[in-house]
Amino acid sequence: MRDGSAPDAVRPTARVRLDISYDGTDFSGWARQPGLRTVQGVLEDSLSKVFREPIQLTVAGRTDAGVHAEGQVAHFDTSGELDPDKLVHRMARFLPRDVRLEQARLAPSEFDARFSAVRRHYVYRLTTAPYGAAPLQARSVVACRSGVDIEAMRAASGKLLGLHDFAAFCRRKEGATTVRELQRFEWVRHGDLLVAYVSADAFCWSMVRSLVGAVLAVGEGRRSPEWVGELLRETERSSAVTVAPAHGLSLIGVDYPADDELAARNAQTREMRSVPVPDGACCGD
Repeated sequence: MRDGSAPDAVRPTARVRLDISYDGTDFSGWARQPGLRTVQGVLEDSLSKVFREPIQLTVAGRTDAGVHAEGQVAHFDTSGELDPDKLVHRMARFLPRDVRLEQARLAPSEFDARFSAVRRHYVYRLTTAPYGAAPLQARSVVACRSGVDIEAMRAASGKLLGLHDFAAFCRRKEGATTVRELQRFEWVRHGDLLVAYVSADAFCWSMVRSLVGAVLAVGEGRRSPEWVGELLRETERSSAVTVAPAHGLSLIGVDYPADDELAARNAQTREMRSVPVPDGACCGD
């Protein structure tokens, strides 16, 4: 994207927001890994060729291997010239068919795709069709039993809403909190298709798929809705929770505050969260 007129001139740095979609089937997740095909690696390599400088992306949420995105957000800084429309068209030629740059735009310097995010939205897709997922859905829809009890699943999901320690549903990462505010966990049926809408301020590693796996056990009659709520008392990952397959999950959107609230949101997100304790009692460290 450089014009080549002043190769030694110092250009001001611009922050660029990208809106991205991808089919995660043939990727080893978002994060760049040596010797593996990843979404970040493919995008950074293509962007670096276009801008003729090393590009490093910061992403809203690092998706696991096989997980899809319809509304992923990332940002990068560049000293190159930017024409958003031209960038989208050029990247369409550079990128493979399973990842698309849908929009590019200049963003305020305070914008951070990860730390500025207010909430993230995922969907998980299941089918109860007796023949399983239709061929055109096979990479994004998971087959389950035809007789699942969606009302029991809704009851179980409701017990998980709010600010909790989701340690039972998360693969623990050293130094990271498992406290999250689950703001939406809703099941909608469209014929044979069951769709879970899951939204939170943030998610820890494997959390959404674990939530779906636990609630699906209720729908299949293997567990009660009360069991799901009791999992919130656990302080470690529960071996009783089955992680749902990756290919049913898709990141569909990320919410951000107004531009003048970005800096405050960045600072707030970096603070360690903790579950409030009733009556002022202290829970200790």
